[in-house]
Amino acid sequence: MENKKTNPFRQFSDYLGEHKILKETLSWGVYVIFLVLAYLTFTHFVTTANVDGHSMDPNLHNGEKMLVLKQATVKRNSVIVFDAHGEDPTATTTNYYVKRVIGLPGDKIAYKDGKLYVNNKVFNQSYISNQELTVGTRYFDDNDKQIKNWDIASLSKTKWVYNQNKTVVPKGKYFVLGDNRSISNDSRYWGFVDKDKILGVVKLFPWSGTKTERHNINDLAK
Repeated sequence: MENKKTNPFRQFSDYLGEHKILKETLSWGVYVIFLVLAYLTFTHFVTTANVDGHSMDPNLHNGEKMLVLKQATVKRNSVIVFDAHGEDPTATTTNYYVKRVIGLPGDKIAYKDGKLYVNNKVFNQSYISNQELTVGTRYFDDNDKQIKNWDIASLSKTKWVYNQNKTVVPKGKYFVLGDNRSISNDSRYWGFVDKDKILGVVKLFPWSGTKTERHNINDLAK
């Protein structure tokens, strides 16, 4: 019987064909893995959101896009995004607010004679104007009377539906204020933000806002 000779050119062609399929398969595999990792990252670690309103002027502006780090530790002066439903009685459905954390669990918060105090020490608020530091940080009672001095005890007795009769920030909760105090609907009016309601900590993109605005949002938490 005559032996068939192997065609070396055919072998080489088959070799290239097999490896081309393998290469394409690997390329698709890497692409799928990238998509899965991207999905997990945006689902569990980071997302984006847009500012709605002017309560964080002058550091965040209406319509501005911001990065929200879901796993970041919430610290004093962190700017956070949270679901206000169940916190603010006027928020009847899921409604995300962006505010700055002033009080951590256990903190005493008070405003007296134009100065904000945290644990009996004047709180540095160089990120807002003197107008918002003083007159803007007052609040209006139910009769639209401007109250010049307040603390958690007085607010919780007269203003809040939830968390009444508190004297300090409870465990697992935070006291927040908007930078634009004159118009901000915040903890002065409805109380604390529960830890479980927080979506994440806000960071500005390197190309967002001014250098000062980025510093006031990204770098003050401690």
